[in-house]
Amino acid sequence: MSENKDQKFVYDFTEGNRDLKDLLGGKGANLAEMTNLGLPVPPGFTITTEACKVYLESGEAPAALRDEVTAHLEALEATMGKKLGQADDPLLVSVRSGAKFSMPGMMDTVLNIGLSDVSVQGLAAQSGDERFAWDSYRRLIQMFGKTVLGVDGELFEEALEAAKETKQVTSDTDLDAGDLKALVAQFKDIVAKEAGREFPQDAREQMDLAVHAVFDSWNGDRAKLYRRQERIPGDLGTAVNICSMVFGNLGPDSGTGVAFTRDPASGHQGVYGDYLQNAQGEDVVAGIRNTVPLAELESIDKKSYDQLMQIMNTLETHYKDLCDIEFTIERGQLWMLQTRVGKRTAGAAFRIATQLVDQGLIDEAEALQRVTGHQLAQLMFPRFDDNAATELLGRGIAASPGAAVGKAVFDSYTAVKWSRSGEKVILIRRETNPDDLDGMIASEGILTSRGGKTSHAAVVARGMGKTCVCGAEELDVDTKRRRMTVGGRVIEEGDVVSIDGSTGKVYLGEVPVVPSPVVEYFEGRMHAGADDADELVQAVHRIMAYADRVRRLRVRANADNAEDALRARRFGAQGIGLCRTEHMFLGERREMVERLILADTDSEREEALSALLPLQKKDFVELFEAMDGLPVTVRLLDPPLHEFLPDITELSVRVALAEARKDPNENDLRLLQAVHKLHEQNPMLGLRGVRLGLVIPGLFAMQVRAIAEAAAERKNAKGDPRAEIMIPLVGTVQELEIVREEADAIITEIEAATGTDLRLTIGTMIELPRAALTADQIAEAAQFFSFGTNDLTQTVWGFSRDDVEASFFTAYLEKGIFGVSPFETIDKDGVGSLVKHAVKLGRETRPDLKLGVCGEHGGDPESVHFFHEAGLDYVSCSPFRIPVARLEAGRAAADSSGSDSR
Repeated sequence: MSENKDQKFVYDFTEGNRDLKDLLGGKGANLAEMTNLGLPVPPGFTITTEACKVYLESGEAPAALRDEVTAHLEALEATMGKKLGQADDPLLVSVRSGAKFSMPGMMDTVLNIGLSDVSVQGLAAQSGDERFAWDSYRRLIQMFGKTVLGVDGELFEEALEAAKETKQVTSDTDLDAGDLKALVAQFKDIVAKEAGREFPQDAREQMDLAVHAVFDSWNGDRAKLYRRQERIPGDLGTAVNICSMVFGNLGPDSGTGVAFTRDPASGHQGVYGDYLQNAQGEDVVAGIRNTVPLAELESIDKKSYDQLMQIMNTLETHYKDLCDIEFTIERGQLWMLQTRVGKRTAGAAFRIATQLVDQGLIDEAEALQRVTGHQLAQLMFPRFDDNAATELLGRGIAASPGAAVGKAVFDSYTAVKWSRSGEKVILIRRETNPDDLDGMIASEGILTSRGGKTSHAAVVARGMGKTCVCGAEELDVDTKRRRMTVGGRVIEEGDVVSIDGSTGKVYLGEVPVVPSPVVEYFEGRMHAGADDADELVQAVHRIMAYADRVRRLRVRANADNAEDALRARRFGAQGIGLCRTEHMFLGERREMVERLILADTDSEREEALSALLPLQKKDFVELFEAMDGLPVTVRLLDPPLHEFLPDITELSVRVALAEARKDPNENDLRLLQAVHKLHEQNPMLGLRGVRLGLVIPGLFAMQVRAIAEAAAERKNAKGDPRAEIMIPLVGTVQELEIVREEADAIITEIEAATGTDLRLTIGTMIELPRAALTADQIAEAAQFFSFGTNDLTQTVWGFSRDDVEASFFTAYLEKGIFGVSPFETIDKDGVGSLVKHAVKLGRETRPDLKLGVCGEHGGDPESVHFFHEAGLDYVSCSPFRIPVARLEAGRAAADSSGSDSR
């Protein structure tokens, strides 16, 4: 982006507010908001995301940035009464990233900027604590070396561990000033050797280099991976917050912590968080030392505890949501370092939303916007069977719920490698760090022996919806030997373990699972009004009820038999949007289809079709009974006929072996001839869909007759069948007109013979670009459109789904060509444009044209919002996705009506 000469790149904390997240990032906007509220925030200023964008585009910071930073730094120095890095009483600052959307641990932070060989002496004298000064200096060199100069962080960790081993202590707090002074010398030598330069002694140089490092970290591998996982746009950039340092490592009357206004795992109200005495903030989130529960702060420092509780209440009331807070206590003085709307588990999201409604902080429309279909889908996953025989290995902190089973792995590389080979794995670490992100994504769950609910593992796992157990201290994790030991038992890499993120329990072996209570609720086996109903179920019930009241989109199911149809109806389906009749031709009926394909004469073909007719009719009778009173869209035969014949290689071998035995099988020979005759280079673009009905006499007529006879039988039995006949793969209106003329004649015949008025409607699938582009013509012959977005995506992109997902989609996702697979979430710019175009043309021709979608996108949360905006009448999806689609349809309606959404 080009630089505007009048553009402002730096804002003091007193100048911003929480509505400026695009410009100041989430952290900067919220620091400004807390400053405006009069809360104790250390003074500082924010460099905007616009400055980052200029830097990333041009490779240089904006020309005006240095002077703006200088002016704000001088104002900060005047406020604090000291100068950055001065010798006697230095001002120290932190340089921290802060994007619009929370990306915990994915970008860089440097604390204690301003310390040098000279100023460390002044800090020691001013604070009266030599150990504190040298501890702060070694932290600066360690952070700066790793994040700014690119030194391998393990080198610093190894030196620190060696220092503790030499002194025979287990904690860094047991190292004295002399030990830390020696460690600083070691760290500086590591920097000089690995970075090829000395650690900078000039405080302003430290700050400027740290700012540039934060900018660069926006495009770091872990940040890009996290953005892809969380679907965060890559062009937002990050702000940089420069804040005067306050110190939690000044002794036992100091400390640092993270607090939540409610439990992010369950949503329950109470005192939740972690506190660590004599530590800086990174120690808590890194999980390198085990914290104490926040409630213990009351006995450690009651004054600070009481003040913190009051501030937490203020922030939750102000933000009207769960707040995640970072704070530091410096010799009894409480300072607020950050607040944000906190990440939470799926269950907590539903509970908190309804709690806030009951407290009068938000209304039902806002509660609906506080939850997502992705979260609801997580709640429908199975949980461990409480009655199963188990072998308990240990217990940690329940950081992110779920039931995860997999083979133990002890590093991210192995997690990714095994996962790609089809193995389910549990990533086990002492503690995770941002470099473990790819392994965390690949794993079923995460288990750590250190850290708490606010550690890196816990925060990231909750954001991804991954099961996580943290701080299982009794587990001795040895990553180098790839094993963990507990109570004398050794668990090697590859051994199966199960972790319960709802209880914190860790089991040896595979623990069986049972359905979630949310699924039982949707299936009608648990009633939300019952006294013993799960609190979560009641929260889900309330939000779903509101979603159903406000949504415009109806939700149907993709179902091919009565069993699936009944399940879908229990899940709230309002009809069937796709019944794939080809699924009725499998199993024992495949032989009948083979007879149809092999028919050489009209009589043979009619005989084969006559044998299939009563079976098709029986299927439809059962389906219409299961969905009585609701629409059922039946798609006529779609796939290529070769799919009903034996595999060409297998059949060729069978024929060859029979000929070698001089015992040829006449039927196999005919089948092989048919397979060769039907062979196509690209069968998905060949003889299938409506083309079958046009070239195989009687095929579609048999299916239409079966549908009509089944509907008439159901109607004469006092039922209410509402069948819709869908012609697949139409590319031109002439195809549809020919098929419809034949179908209308059959329907009229059956109505006359049975004395019924079937009111069958006939429509088509829009799954070819030409169909979308000529939708006005096709609507002349179609009473409804159903968008087949699977095939439409294939034909728009020129992708063969079965091939491309396995061959190059991973590379496309990694390179950022796709943010998400176009088969998972609809491509709004390409495929979506065709959908909107077809909607417009179709309704211009036929204003009452019914419009739906029956591809995989019908159950995808983001795609549901698109279909609402495009003006469709319904979406159709698999039965288990119906609740998700219902919820998202409600959210789309509430969003479009002007409700606030985060």
